[in-house]
Amino acid sequence: MVVAEILKERRQTLGLSQVDLAEMAGVGIATVKNIECGKANPSIRTIESIAEVLGLELSLTLKNCY
Repeated sequence: MVVAEILKERRQTLGLSQVDLAEMAGVGIATVKNIECGKANPSIRTIESIAEVLGLELSLTLKNCY
C-alpha cells in the first residue's frame, strides 16, 4: 500500500474530511487532495504533520540492496 492510500484510508476511518485534515495539519486542502490522488510530492515535514493528526508514525527501514 502506498502512502497516499494509507493516509486516505486512515482519514476516512477517523471520520475526517479532507478539509478537517488540512486544517488540523496546518496544510492546504489542495495539498491533502493532491497527496491522496498521488499527484503531489510532499515534503517529509508535510507528511509528518498529516501523520501526527492521523495518529500514524513514520519510520525508515533499511532494505536489502544486495
